[in-house]
Amino acid sequence: MIPNIFHFVFGLKEQTEPFHLMYYLCLASCIEVNKPDKVCFHYHHEPYGEWWEQIKPKLHLRRIQPERFAADYQYGDAFIGQYRYAHLSDFSRLQILYDEGGFYADIDTLFLRPFPVSCLSGKFVLGKEKALLETKDGGSLCNAWIASAKNDEFCRLWLEQMPSSFDGTWSNHSTLLPYRLSCQFPHLIDVEPESSFYALDYTRQGINALFLHDTPLPENAYSLHLWNHLWFNPKRLDFSHFHCNLLTVDYVVFANTTYARHARRFLHKDVVGSLLRYGSQTAISVLRHPWHNLLSWQDAR
Repeated sequence: MIPNIFHFVFGLKEQTEPFHLMYYLCLASCIEVNKPDKVCFHYHHEPYGEWWEQIKPKLHLRRIQPERFAADYQYGDAFIGQYRYAHLSDFSRLQILYDEGGFYADIDTLFLRPFPVSCLSGKFVLGKEKALLETKDGGSLCNAWIASAKNDEFCRLWLEQMPSSFDGTWSNHSTLLPYRLSCQFPHLIDVEPESSFYALDYTRQGINALFLHDTPLPENAYSLHLWNHLWFNPKRLDFSHFHCNLLTVDYVVFANTTYARHARRFLHKDVVGSLLRYGSQTAISVLRHPWHNLLSWQDAR
């Protein structure tokens, strides 16, 4: 009832930087691990760059229009407003799944092993994530990985209630609403434990465990969510000194970290890294951010 089709939504804001290696590795890992019948890449602004040109022939490209409600919403918090593209995607992914069925994943995902078909009962599937302490309802179901049949009832309920639950915050409509619905309609949904898709969470410790340390993963970890809005921008240092410019081919090939160790097998066999460049890159990062490196070391203890 749930087709082996993977959907990704991207480019809901203008593309001003080349398609990143991390996004390429997401798509390459999806194709190799899940062996989908097809991978549908839904976009408004098409990516560009060498990594995009390498993966593009393997995708079914579909241009979409931004969802009007989220596109027109007036944010009270300008900091959250800069992530409007993520909220646009929240609406688009559910509509796509309702119309077609299949699997959705955020493009800051690394796939590790296929989700077992035996676990697909035909119900809607989400995974638990670490809930914020201030979460009133006591739980949160992340929408970064979703499985749905076409015309699914849980998906329909979520779509219908999204506009009234959308309040300009990051999570009320996207992770807290599905949790509330799962409590009301438990017969319509299967819920996976945190270890399935979010074994390393969005805290500073979780992000550094992904990119700065080599952390053992549970056996039922099917994919890793990378929480890239918290660390990708080089100017954002509140979670980690790691950022997009440090996630290079050299890092993936040589770094002894959770992400690099699991991601390197998805690089094309012709890609060659430089240990000298990686060593220089690491040394410069350590010298620039000694305090962050101390915090990272404490996180690893």
